[in-house]
Amino acid sequence: MKMEFDTLDALDLQLLAALEVDGRASFSRLGAVLGVSDQTIARRYRKLCAEAGLRVVALRDAERLGQDQWMLRLRCAPDSAAVIADALAKRFDTSWIGLASGGTEIVCMTRPRHPGDHDDLLLGKLPRTPRVVEIRAQQLLHRFYGGPTGWTRKFGALTDDQLDALRPDLRPPTGPARLEPEDEALLAVLERDGRASYPELQRATGRSESAVKRRLAALLASGAVYIDVEYHSETVGYPLAAALWITTTPGALHSVGEALAGHDEVAFAAATAGPSQIVVTTVVRDTAGLYAYLSGPIGRLEGVQHVESSPFLRRVKQLTYQRPDRNAQGRTVRAAAP
Repeated sequence: MKMEFDTLDALDLQLLAALEVDGRASFSRLGAVLGVSDQTIARRYRKLCAEAGLRVVALRDAERLGQDQWMLRLRCAPDSAAVIADALAKRFDTSWIGLASGGTEIVCMTRPRHPGDHDDLLLGKLPRTPRVVEIRAQQLLHRFYGGPTGWTRKFGALTDDQLDALRPDLRPPTGPARLEPEDEALLAVLERDGRASYPELQRATGRSESAVKRRLAALLASGAVYIDVEYHSETVGYPLAAALWITTTPGALHSVGEALAGHDEVAFAAATAGPSQIVVTTVVRDTAGLYAYLSGPIGRLEGVQHVESSPFLRRVKQLTYQRPDRNAQGRTVRAAAP
């Protein structure tokens, strides 16, 4: 695959891709794999954080944990959508919030950790929110692409040998993925900074450093938790993102989803229950690129009956909530989607 980039050079792209493989790898290990010094990696990392909005955070994998996930489409009065989106962004159970459809629609992923959380949002707060005209909720049934598999790997920035050298040496899972109540203090830190040091995690949890290491390794190995990255997509030359709502014939649902997962433009794809059968997040260079994708790769897929596209005007939240930086410029997009 050959992708074009604007601001970042080859080493920056390799570092982004390497962090997606192992977001907690030390600078010395990253440098050894990429063939540069750890000081160079540290310098590039700080540059990416400052100029490309890089964040490394831990995420709970709702699909592996057997938790429901929903994609919400909220139609709002134009003068209220931004305020409602900002309020949703502050909730712990939301991600991937964007303003679409000329600023009258909010697209939002919810990952309720308990059934009551979902009821509180869908049956309580949102219906009573002034200026929300319509609520459409589609449950995610199966993930074709996204989650631990990020968009950055589609850059082709790393060789197979580099990928093998970076993959964490995790123990095979010994049971189903699950979280314990005592994991909350650990995850609270990692959801803010996925590269938090073991002494930091020790202080936050009150456990010994060796106990913290063992528990985090077990969570990562089971798939209950993974480390992910986000950054400004315009720095790699792809500033436009859009949600696609795809209707397929029943027999083509899986084959279409699997084909979409292999498309360069697709950062996230999942089967849904609702009016459409598949939701996709696509990232492209410009509106011409979106047209080319809709009329080309998607248009040629057998079994696709209808496609509705909703380009994002502004992305409000990515992986976890981060208070807006008044000096920050540009929009952010995760290396994959929710």
